[in-house]
Amino acid sequence: MTLAILSALAEEQHSLRARLQDAERVQRAGREFWRGRWQGHEVVLALSRVGKVAAATTATALIEGLGVRRIVFSGVAGGVEPGVRVGDVVVADAFVQHDLDASPLFPRFEIPLYGCDRMVCDAALTATLFEATNQAMAEPAGRFEGLGLPDDPAVHRGLVASGDRFVSAAAESQVLRERLLQAGHRPLAVEMEGAAVAQVCFDYGVPFAAVRTVSDRADEHAHRDFTRFVQAVASPRAEAILDRFLGLLSRS
Repeated sequence: MTLAILSALAEEQHSLRARLQDAERVQRAGREFWRGRWQGHEVVLALSRVGKVAAATTATALIEGLGVRRIVFSGVAGGVEPGVRVGDVVVADAFVQHDLDASPLFPRFEIPLYGCDRMVCDAALTATLFEATNQAMAEPAGRFEGLGLPDDPAVHRGLVASGDRFVSAAAESQVLRERLLQAGHRPLAVEMEGAAVAQVCFDYGVPFAAVRTVSDRADEHAHRDFTRFVQAVASPRAEAILDRFLGLLSRS
């Protein structure tokens, strides 16, 4: 059963390609995929690119063209819930689109014609990913001492909000969070792709799970040292998490 590992940016997936054995380059839908084996599993590495439309296109190409039957997204996000710090990790239970508003035809945040406002991640795949993340974060290598990150990074599990905007102002982040809270949503983090991939996976009946390292607090500091953080922290952490994740899948 082929598993796809998605990330938005090449820097987020930098350390993963070296883990693929017998890697083969495949092109489809204007995208480059790398197919190989990792811990005995058939794995496809793919870059979703940035934003919901690009992510949906990539997910569809993986399912329709490469026969992928499970998808995991790994990358970074901005923390919006108090207590979700830079350096922490969020495993998603579900996704909501914070910029979706088809009112008054449909309630705000509701996905038209789906009858819901959240896309729930696969329970079994998410539980395995959560266990793998906790294992990886328990290791000293998951803490990255000396980079100004907390010595005790936490692993959170809950709702993540997606939208076609890089949230980089504290006031905007606060307004976004308050609007979602008023509608009964309590997001831990914000990013730009997950909800779209979750919706495609729902349509195709493909299990989906996602993990994000918190790179910023979705405020005015969000863009500072972003690339350095992704390369120095998020990418090697993703490798550690996914290596444990694939090991757990082998035993299940």
